[in-house]
Amino acid sequence: MSSALNSLRALSDQTRLRIVALLERDELSVNELQEATHLGQSRISTHLGQLQDADLVQSRREGKRTFYRVNQHADELAREFIQLAVRGAKEMPEHSGDQINLKRILARRREQAQIYFNEVAGRFDRVYGPGRSWQAFGHLLLRIVPPLVVADLGAGEGLLSELLARRCKKVIAVDNSAKIVEFGAKKAKKNGLKNLEFRQGDLQTPPIDAESMDLVILSQALHHAEQPALALKSAYRLLKAGGQILILDLQQHQFERARELYGDLWLGFAQSDLHQWLEEAGFKQVDINVVASEEDPPHFETILACATK
Repeated sequence: MSSALNSLRALSDQTRLRIVALLERDELSVNELQEATHLGQSRISTHLGQLQDADLVQSRREGKRTFYRVNQHADELAREFIQLAVRGAKEMPEHSGDQINLKRILARRREQAQIYFNEVAGRFDRVYGPGRSWQAFGHLLLRIVPPLVVADLGAGEGLLSELLARRCKKVIAVDNSAKIVEFGAKKAKKNGLKNLEFRQGDLQTPPIDAESMDLVILSQALHHAEQPALALKSAYRLLKAGGQILILDLQQHQFERARELYGDLWLGFAQSDLHQWLEEAGFKQVDINVVASEEDPPHFETILACATK
């Protein structure tokens, strides 16, 4: 049987014309089609099967439900039949009611989605959502970054350094632990990151040439420095004219156990102190803000400081 005859047979029933007209507007489940047409579920399923056999309708599964819509990949002949079916449905007395019911169904969908987002408002970043991860966001944001030469001071095992190296021209990761530097270098080599170099050194005297960096990053590292002000002066020395420094660290807190648990020398920093040290080092356009707050005790707050040489 030719596709034309198959399509003609599929559209010979008025109920199937009504279904095509509904699915031409949006994809619907069997239950939603039942609600729109006031027809039985088994009857609708039978009609959908015939429309699928004629390649006029396609389906997709979502969990336990199946959604149907007109075939988005239909050939020219099938598209003509779909349009004829829609025109035919518009001449039927049930068409107006079907479209009113469809409008109500789609409005309810939007309301349900809005209820969900209203429920998670204010805690959206702590609620699971498929595909939402900081790793994914990091890769997205890196696409905005130009190919810079970056120094990651106090890099640890290089989690941030590795991410930066996938986009930046060159990344130099500095840490004072020989074992950590060795581990990071082996991992970078394993991952084929030839533009990522690990060097052992201190935050206050990083082993990097002066005026060779576009960007210096201190991510949760400055509170490990004996003299944070000196570390910032060294960072200034590394930067080219117009280069930037980015500092992620803790807002000043009173959680004394951080010294024992995490080896912190400083219990975070007051924004005023950071601002003063950056200006004394020679930085301009200093900007400091709280960018994250933890709800659980001891309620750590993370500050982001940025400035330009």
